[in-house]
Amino acid sequence: MSEQTNFGYEQVTPEEKTRRVRGVFDSVATRYDLMNDLMSLGMHRAWKRFTIAASGVRPGARVLDVAGGTADLARLFAARVGPTGSVVLTDINGSMLAAGRDRMLNEGRLMPAVQCNAEALPFHAASFDCVSIAFGLRNVTRKEMALAEMRRVLRPGGVALVLEFSRVWAPLKPAYDWYSFNVLPRLGQAVANDAASYRYLAESIRVHPDQQELGAMMESAGLERVEWFNLSAGVVALHRGYVF
Repeated sequence: MSEQTNFGYEQVTPEEKTRRVRGVFDSVATRYDLMNDLMSLGMHRAWKRFTIAASGVRPGARVLDVAGGTADLARLFAARVGPTGSVVLTDINGSMLAAGRDRMLNEGRLMPAVQCNAEALPFHAASFDCVSIAFGLRNVTRKEMALAEMRRVLRPGGVALVLEFSRVWAPLKPAYDWYSFNVLPRLGQAVANDAASYRYLAESIRVHPDQQELGAMMESAGLERVEWFNLSAGVVALHRGYVF
């Protein structure tokens, strides 16, 4: 039997998941930022600012933003590391990466933008002080490989950050489920003309590892002192781990 992975609630081959995820982000790239604001009522901006603050990144640092898409996190990191530092934006999806690159150029920011797979990063070992992935790990086919790659490219003393949807506080789950499976697809249809991609989003959150499981995966990848911070009652969690 061939290897299987999840695409939302479906079981598919890794190759099929890669193809379908590409289709999702090709479809939503031009409306991605607007939909993020609408879906989260703007809260995603606060989650990302918290991530930057928790990174401990200083001026002059070298940062890699994996699956960085439209460059929300990369832009914030660029302001943090200043002119003596550097930020590399990556994404496997060409449409998303182009949107991020164009956004940075429009703001006068000259940062490398590299199209690559999070499971096989084209960078030397111990190259970065910080590696981040925000709302991207959920879409990676082999998450353990991506985490191992993040650990590989970190320098001693470096930090890995994983910002991702997680398990919401139990009393809020019924309301959260109703919103996810009723409002999000309709919003996706109205704004991006794509209900299916946002139905996949809701499903992919439910099959993603919870806080404790993801923490254990990061430790298995070789990261140390792994901890997590629940944001918005666990709708989102920031996981942080180090290399020593």
